[in-house]
Amino acid sequence: MRSVPVIAGDGRQSPPSLSRLRLLVFAALFSGLSACGLLPAEIDQTADWSAARLYTEAKSAFDDNNWEEALKYYQKLESRYPYGRYAQQAQMEAAYARWKDGDEAAALADCDRFIRLHPNHPSVDYMYYLKGLITFNGDLGYMGYLSSQDQSERDPRSAQESFDALRELVTRFPQSKYAPDAQARMNYLVNMLSAHEVHVARYYLKRGAYLAAINRGQYAIKTYPNTPALEEASYILVLAYDKLDMPELRDDALRVMRLNFPDSRYYTQGLEPKKPWWNFF
Repeated sequence: MRSVPVIAGDGRQSPPSLSRLRLLVFAALFSGLSACGLLPAEIDQTADWSAARLYTEAKSAFDDNNWEEALKYYQKLESRYPYGRYAQQAQMEAAYARWKDGDEAAALADCDRFIRLHPNHPSVDYMYYLKGLITFNGDLGYMGYLSSQDQSERDPRSAQESFDALRELVTRFPQSKYAPDAQARMNYLVNMLSAHEVHVARYYLKRGAYLAAINRGQYAIKTYPNTPALEEASYILVLAYDKLDMPELRDDALRVMRLNFPDSRYYTQGLEPKKPWWNFF
């Protein structure tokens, strides 16, 4: 027959049995000891490793593209030997490993921390270069290749951040071995940023927001001179002024365009409708 709890006169249950109290006390003590670290924990096989051995293991995993394993050793190295000769090299390589492991935000934070803590380090130019690489979106990946998506149609914030980091590298360290590649990437990025502004101007023009199209076109011309997209920007100004029934401004914009782009295809072809990147056929 199943027993039922005894109810006291005031309607409350009777106190728990002594054995149950002992069990509760033991559980509380066990939990407290575990929290204080007084109970045996999993043994760390690297506990007595030297900085050299930790770095060797980290570099081996790094060279094998085993980013997670490399980061595990880099973190142990930096926490145990923060002022040793391997620590700074570990910080730089850990930033790269985090980037390749997909954690761009942490990688950028590592770069900024290294630059802040070691502004005179012989390899600080590399950290500026790495910042530029992390935010450089030149490779759209396989799906981007299939769809032929235009970089100018994407959010330009990463491109601007990459440009700023690379410009700092080129300005502060013009003799750096990374400077030539940084300059080439900057040229690509400035063309992309200009194309993005013109892409937006074309969008506004198509939807009848002519003043907005003019503002975007003028911004592209003033901010990114001598970039290929300015030819289209100039033509957008001509069309937008014409739509707003401003013949003087239209003729002035056309005169400037003919001066800078005498053989422009837009005079005969106009603005060709751009095929959406997702339209394969």
